[in-house]
Amino acid sequence: MTQTVTVLGATGSIGTSTLDVIARHPERYRVHALTAQSSCQALLELCRVHRPEVAVLSGAEDAHWLTRALADSDLPTRVAYGETALCEVAAAADIVMSAIVGAAALTPTLAAVRAGRRVLLANKEALVMSGALFMREVAESGAVLLPIDSEHNAIFQCLPHHHRGGLSRCGVNRLLLTASGGPFREWDMTRLARVTPDQACAHPNWSMGRKISVDSASLMNKGLELIEACWLFDATHEQVEVVVHPQSVIHSMAAYIDGSVIAQMGNPDMRTPIAHGLAWPERIETGVAPLDLFATGRLDFEAPDVTRFPCLRLAREAMMIGGTAPAALNAANEVAVAAFLAERIPFMTIPIIVERVLEQLAHVPADSLEHILDMDRQARDMATVELERRERSG
Repeated sequence: MTQTVTVLGATGSIGTSTLDVIARHPERYRVHALTAQSSCQALLELCRVHRPEVAVLSGAEDAHWLTRALADSDLPTRVAYGETALCEVAAAADIVMSAIVGAAALTPTLAAVRAGRRVLLANKEALVMSGALFMREVAESGAVLLPIDSEHNAIFQCLPHHHRGGLSRCGVNRLLLTASGGPFREWDMTRLARVTPDQACAHPNWSMGRKISVDSASLMNKGLELIEACWLFDATHEQVEVVVHPQSVIHSMAAYIDGSVIAQMGNPDMRTPIAHGLAWPERIETGVAPLDLFATGRLDFEAPDVTRFPCLRLAREAMMIGGTAPAALNAANEVAVAAFLAERIPFMTIPIIVERVLEQLAHVPADSLEHILDMDRQARDMATVELERRERSG
């Protein structure tokens, strides 16, 4: 039977890769809704190709532009806007790809979970901000939550399906979360102080949006993934080890108590984990080239340097603190990364702002969405104040 799919964040790299996989299997999948923040023209082109029932944008002006652009077409697409519309389309499809970047994904993704849908989680911030609350909602609703980040999808494939209730119950003692190391893996502190946004966005292995590319360069992305892994796999932060693997061929590993290490390997192409989530427990064709081990030649591994890349340390500390600390970490980072991309602060100021926010805020249990969103607002306000203070002081 054909399944309907909503793609939250359709114009980004994950969204377009998802639509590429869907288009290869028209007998299995039909697009219900596509959403974007403000990329009207890009969303219009996707509507022409994939003919969704609904297209959703953030603002009224963009939605009116898209409505006019679609007026003379034979497309069945209805246009809507705002968070309520996002939540409606997230709850209405059989499968929901959550690929919106940042904290904005939390509410619509929770709407999909509460509706009991199959949720393909490519957004890590939703779990970082609300891990305990989010996983409780998954358990209560009966939703199927499948990780799409290449690292978490790899771990999911390396674990037995009965891993719930703690890793030790299925004989696992460590999760090995691989990291490419980003474009600055071998740079010293002097060079890191002069990093430009374009340099930070030039990832050596993956094609990603600018925000996540900066996070990858600072290793904050890996820190957020560490927090996400703890919630997804019921692990402690001590059980998650980050391993720098520059080739990005091994996407992550699970280490068992008998000494075995199981790894998931493949070319760095997000269509592989996307297809795995869409079809699980089956496998479908993706268009991804097969891995050529002879061309790969070698696999290297090294420990991350948390002195040069303190964001990874800060993320682990936020997970240790618990409660709303991860939400504060994420919010402060989003403000700092936006400022770096706007060339308002240097690259190495990102972790300084994040650490200042974590130190100053009083963290409370993340037992309600209201507490989480309130901490998100507080952390953004505090990061903005810190940013402005630094700009005034030169």
